[in-house]
Amino acid sequence: MALALDLSRAHFEIMIQDQTIDPETSDLSGKLLVAMPGMGDPRFAHAVVFLCAHDAEQAMGLIINEPMPELSLGEMFEQLGIMTGEEGLPNLPICYGGPVEQGRGFVLHEARYGADSDSHAGRLAVNDDFAMTATLDILDDIAQGNGPDRAIVALGYAGWGRGQLEREMAQNAWLICDAAPDLVFSVSMPRKWEAAMARLGIDPILLSAQAGRA
Repeated sequence: MALALDLSRAHFEIMIQDQTIDPETSDLSGKLLVAMPGMGDPRFAHAVVFLCAHDAEQAMGLIINEPMPELSLGEMFEQLGIMTGEEGLPNLPICYGGPVEQGRGFVLHEARYGADSDSHAGRLAVNDDFAMTATLDILDDIAQGNGPDRAIVALGYAGWGRGQLEREMAQNAWLICDAAPDLVFSVSMPRKWEAAMARLGIDPILLSAQAGRA
């Protein structure tokens, strides 16, 4: 069954248009949420979520460790009618980004891609290391060999309303981990959860659902 992907610039701009940060609220944009072993929501079991945006009103992130082996980059491009260059496609992973709007696509990538171009209006600069783009421009660039060197393509996203993520954190559902590019882009998806735990200095075997969050 074909996936109805919608990477329109208008959708993305609506989603991020009011990302003003309350100075009294911790901004976790650019951090990783690491699911505790006792995560009650099975959709996020052992999930590692990159937080693209977080403020007092909402949070939005992408799960970066759940691959979608049933869909290849080539098949996605064929469905979208994107022509590829002579060099072929890079080996970029496609992952399940979250339970919200699973027909929409997002690309988490290194920050230097598109940083000096006015043509990437759908690009959200997260920090000095990461950016996210949700327009077809980036897929066209990837197809022609001009895209980012390091990237993850995600379908769907994870979203939280006002205070929802904070409540989940207070209930010990998540640990917070710094997002290093090597951890995000280089570690294989099946190993990211354990690698994030190791970066926090935690042995998952000894970690209980009642343990305090970092």
